[in-house]
Amino acid sequence: MRRFAATVAVLALLTACGPERAGPAPPPAPANPADSFESSTTYESVARPTRIRIPALRVDSQIIDLGLQPDGAVEVPASVSVAGWYDGGPRPGQDGPAVILGHVDSADGPGVFVDLHKVKPGTLVEVGRADGSTATFKVSKVSRVAKTLFPTDLVYAPSLDPTLRLVTCGGTFDRARGSYRDNVIAYADAA
Repeated sequence: MRRFAATVAVLALLTACGPERAGPAPPPAPANPADSFESSTTYESVARPTRIRIPALRVDSQIIDLGLQPDGAVEVPASVSVAGWYDGGPRPGQDGPAVILGHVDSADGPGVFVDLHKVKPGTLVEVGRADGSTATFKVSKVSRVAKTLFPTDLVYAPSLDPTLRLVTCGGTFDRARGSYRDNVIAYADAA
């Protein structure tokens, strides 16, 4: 049995070291057919967001970058006085839903999005960018949903146009859990 295994190993080695085939090797097949897609459209590069202004709510805040927590949830800003942009998604002004989060309040006082629940359709939101440009959006709707029913598919749904989602806490404060039970979400489209 050992002699047979050794013979097979030697033959395999000799075959691998044999002369090359004529012509170049074929390209590797993509693991997934979608991996082979190449768009004929190029998208404009958009600078990262640095500031959010909602004049109707007297919001004027720095924007920080946010990633994901170990459990896969989007991080939230450490400070209640600043907003944060989820940097795993589109930048404001790029096609797709840019998501900006902010606190409603803390034990120390109001947060950057304390009045987000008061925003009305038609309200303008301005997002300043690192290159000095501004992306302007118009709120189309505002909703309040239980955190347990967060509409991930609606908030992060692909879009062929630039859209913006503003997210904060709202509803009743659950003292036992130390958090609000709901989220307030403002949906906005490029103005």
